[in-house]
Amino acid sequence: MKYKDYYEVLGVPRSATQDDIKRTYRKLARKYHPDLSKLDDAESRFKEVGEAYGVLKDTEKRAAYDRMGDQWRNGQDFEPPPQWDEGFEFSGANDHGAGEARFSEFFEALFRGEHADGGRASTRRARHAAGAGPDNATAREMEDAYGGVPHSAPGQDHHAKVVIDLEDTYRGAQRTISLETPILDASGRVVLKSRTLDVSIPKGVHSGQHLRLAGQGGAGFGEGRPGDLYLEIALRPQEHFNVDGRDVTIDAPVAPWEAALGARITVPTPDGTVEIVVPKGSSGGQRLRLKGKGIPASGPAGTAGDLYARLNIALPPADTDEARAAYETLRQACDFDPRAHFSGDQS
Repeated sequence: MKYKDYYEVLGVPRSATQDDIKRTYRKLARKYHPDLSKLDDAESRFKEVGEAYGVLKDTEKRAAYDRMGDQWRNGQDFEPPPQWDEGFEFSGANDHGAGEARFSEFFEALFRGEHADGGRASTRRARHAAGAGPDNATAREMEDAYGGVPHSAPGQDHHAKVVIDLEDTYRGAQRTISLETPILDASGRVVLKSRTLDVSIPKGVHSGQHLRLAGQGGAGFGEGRPGDLYLEIALRPQEHFNVDGRDVTIDAPVAPWEAALGARITVPTPDGTVEIVVPKGSSGGQRLRLKGKGIPASGPAGTAGDLYARLNIALPPADTDEARAAYETLRQACDFDPRAHFSGDQS
């Protein structure tokens, strides 16, 4: 994926106000409009300018885009930084829809997946159906939404991603999280407003799950109640564990004689150590299942995941005379060709 410098496309500095961006876009849109311009690349330039404006005109999308940093250059190979949106609080009110122009792979990768997934969108639809009004709405926007400016309206739901440790899903935890919300300052520039919240992480929570914090979303209009805050759970990458849903896998090194003769070995889990039995004649890559030792169930009706120990045969180094002699004895004692199966593939 190639990086797109939307500020460079519009020819404005990163410090530009929202009004500066709007004025610049209007000039460029007239300049490159296919019905008005005689330039050969007018249509592609017009789409490019529209895409840049689609991000930079929106307070939340612009703040999210700026989170990537300014070290990237137009056309450079780009991959979003891991967990780039951690702690970024947004209302999601301005997701681009099917009626807008088709955007690039770069735009879609940043905003379609992160800010417009089905769970969040369905939550917003439910709020709007109940009469929720947009945060910081103008009188015109409120009038359009309600057929007249109401005396009160509920606040909008907010969303944010929080990253927790795998151990937290096994035991539950109390965490203090920091969130940043994009707002416009007095000069019309996008800035981030910070706040902290004390959050209870329930036992059994899994990646992708949403936690609802009642009343922690956008402020209501008039006497309307505030919206809710939905925290999307993500797991911090683990050094030893791989997570798939509620199942957890650990690579367990075993010595050749443990795999061949069988053994009892101790392996770590996110909730302490367990002893597992390695059967005789085990092979590398074989998975041993510990039922119910994965991420716990999130409720009485739920089902806990499983823990899998994936065997990885570790060879002792042949770095002494005794070790080399032992390997030589093993070679002579065993009639073993690890590539014997290749012979059947040859014509």
